[in-house]
Amino acid sequence: MKLTSSVIRDWIGQLAMVVGVLLASVTSAYANTLTPADLSALVAGGYGERKEAIEKLVNADPAMARPILQSLSQGTLLGLPDGRVLIKSDQDYTDPLTSKSVVPPTEPTRQPVLNNALRRLIQNALASMSLFAPDKATRGMAIDNLLSRPDSLSAQQLHQALTAETDPALKQKLNTLHAFAAAADRSAAPEQRLLAVQSLASVNLPYARTVLNNIISEENQPQSAISIAAAESLSHIDARQRNSALANNAFTGLSLGSVLVLAALGLAVIYGLIGVINMAHGEFLMLGAYATYLTQRAFQIWMPEWFDYYLLAALPVAFLTAAAVGILVEWLIIRHLYGRPLESLLATFGVSLLMLQTVRLIFGAQNVDVANPIWMSGSFAPLAAWLPAFVVPYNRLIILAFSIAVVIGLYLVLNCTRLGLFIRACTQSRTMAACVGIRTRKVDAYAFALGTGIAGLGGVALSQIGNVGPDLGQAYLIDSFMAVVLGGVGQLIGTVLGAFGLGVLSKLGEPLLGAVLVKIIVLLLIVAFIQKRPQGLFAQKGRSAAEA
Repeated sequence: MKLTSSVIRDWIGQLAMVVGVLLASVTSAYANTLTPADLSALVAGGYGERKEAIEKLVNADPAMARPILQSLSQGTLLGLPDGRVLIKSDQDYTDPLTSKSVVPPTEPTRQPVLNNALRRLIQNALASMSLFAPDKATRGMAIDNLLSRPDSLSAQQLHQALTAETDPALKQKLNTLHAFAAAADRSAAPEQRLLAVQSLASVNLPYARTVLNNIISEENQPQSAISIAAAESLSHIDARQRNSALANNAFTGLSLGSVLVLAALGLAVIYGLIGVINMAHGEFLMLGAYATYLTQRAFQIWMPEWFDYYLLAALPVAFLTAAAVGILVEWLIIRHLYGRPLESLLATFGVSLLMLQTVRLIFGAQNVDVANPIWMSGSFAPLAAWLPAFVVPYNRLIILAFSIAVVIGLYLVLNCTRLGLFIRACTQSRTMAACVGIRTRKVDAYAFALGTGIAGLGGVALSQIGNVGPDLGQAYLIDSFMAVVLGGVGQLIGTVLGAFGLGVLSKLGEPLLGAVLVKIIVLLLIVAFIQKRPQGLFAQKGRSAAEA
């Protein structure tokens, strides 16, 4: 076949058509082709020009746009006086349009000036580009980043990502992002926007309230379907918040009750057995806290690699320290005042002042720092689907479990050991116990040491949830006495229920009435209860009740 001029012209026309189709397909995939002027606007342009250039990067080829956005975010994008833009990496310089290395510039360079709005736009652009990454972890990180600042989202781009996503968990998060974008988009179809507003009722993110409040305030017709749906979704969110706050207060009350249990158990043993009102009991809590501090310091100095386990060593140290001081106080003072409640009360009050001043002289009047081990740090949300703001700190949960363990341990000591048998015998009838050969004075000393040792364990718990200072135990002394009296003198189960009841009642009432007024009301309620039932929740039985 001869190559005539007409044939050649036909081939050239067909070739031009094919090239045109290919070019059209490429440009349709990335409608925005970057030019040197676009990049120059990132450095030298005004706010509007820089914002427009960033938005153009979002719709450009990700392979080219991502390094530019990353360098822009990291401050490594440099502008030259002639308008060119370079990316600096260590000592190398790259042309962002060609991705080729260039000679380091000799003339002075300048960096783009970014405000918070532009930085947020850049971060969202980088995150949105990662929505289509092949790696699931990269997509998940991008979605989490968008959820943390979902104030400038493209509903169209989110819809594309939602269609392409296959992982159910990530798809659910993308549904939330798409609902944010669709609800805030006033140009969207009313039916689509209404469904998005209704779906926000189950979203447990603070931004949902912002979107719904904006819809309510922006709607021209307050009784429109979208406005009514936004108000209903907002009421559902508010109800979950109230329930979460109630659950948080209830758990905080249980946490306070667990501390009161540790403080009141020792009082129950001491007051129930020997009838001494120990006004220095709060200071034994303080001794346990300072013993924990000293144990922590010892681990920091001599065993730093075992620091996370210092609290386990602090438990026996605090118990033995408080028990030893308790035996000393009982031997020097308390044993001479049995049967004289007023003198013993004044004497223990003097002991409390002496212990306070001694600690101030040794450690100073300022609080000392006691850190949580790593396994007691942090928190979790056990009911995040229903109560999103209900958070349980690990330290308070562990202290609650620890107080229950101490109650069980004390019960076993009192009911399964020889010492416990002697204590129960002396509590029921001291005279008969002495007649059968029990050395009641020795039992009193052991019981006093046991009560103060349990208070030392309470100090360990307090050191993990509050400040450790000389006045640590005084805030819990009165509440501990109330728990003992409310539960019944010498009654272990009554003391436990009284302590937990006081803790929960106090924390549930504080948001409504305030801490001071709640304490007054609780005190009045206990006084009224004791007037009707002087023996407390659980009355004494046997000879102890008759002698009382």
